[in-house]
Amino acid sequence: MLQIKYRPRRSCLYMPASNTRALEKAKTLAADTIIFDLEDAVAPDAKEEARANACAALQSGDYGKRELVVRINATDTPWFAQDLKQACLAKADAVLVPKILSADNIIQISALMDECDAALDTKLWAMIEMPLAILNLAEIAALGAHQRLTGFVMGFNDLAKEMHADHDRAVFGSVMTQTVIAARAYGLDVIDSVYNDFSDPGGLEAECLEAKRLGFDGKSLIHPAQIETANWVFAPHAKEITEAEAIIAAFKDPVNAGKGVIVVDGKMTELLHLKQAKQLVETAAAIDALAK
Repeated sequence: MLQIKYRPRRSCLYMPASNTRALEKAKTLAADTIIFDLEDAVAPDAKEEARANACAALQSGDYGKRELVVRINATDTPWFAQDLKQACLAKADAVLVPKILSADNIIQISALMDECDAALDTKLWAMIEMPLAILNLAEIAALGAHQRLTGFVMGFNDLAKEMHADHDRAVFGSVMTQTVIAARAYGLDVIDSVYNDFSDPGGLEAECLEAKRLGFDGKSLIHPAQIETANWVFAPHAKEITEAEAIIAAFKDPVNAGKGVIVVDGKMTELLHLKQAKQLVETAAAIDALAK
């Protein structure tokens, strides 16, 4: 695992674990996070083979600094228990569990993970894709302070189906805001849903820009062609880095010692802006570290 305070998750790419060629290709891709998928992308008769492939990939040491996550099958499926156990034993960075409904789900899953991973190395991510999960967001997120839960991943395809709604992103504006607020209230990371048309880079960029404005850390992806756009949108840009460094330098200046508000480049700048500037510079450094 990359030893930095902040881990970039600009691009979280689903790769079907039943496809060994895809797993091999993932070793060369610039995605921050690879999600070995045992759920939607894998047919029922290929589930066990996919699990074995994912575990072999986790233990191979061939994926460099990429974060490695396994999306397992839901708790009400016959594959759930072994998916969870084997992902923990193979030292996945995180397990992504679909169809989460309530805080009780998180507590129960965390307890099962404790049985095979006492060191707490493998974290828990929750798919937010069911109506009950939306109603229970605060209670679920609150467990991030006490359980293994460290992140939310939006799943609008399933949520649209469950709501009997159109597959129109505008439908989910309030859901996105609620999820980000719940995640940030309890220190969780939060990843946006997939963009289904991988042949439409303009549409993908628009969704990434919207997600960044709302506070998401990155976007889940379904095709390698989407990585470059997500990485660019969710990374700090040169102008932002320059401005952040200027704020940090200004507060370090002895002239401004002890001040809570100063002027930087003609703008009133408070301590909260200093905190944001440090976060942005740390993010840029972490992205650079991934590239080396």
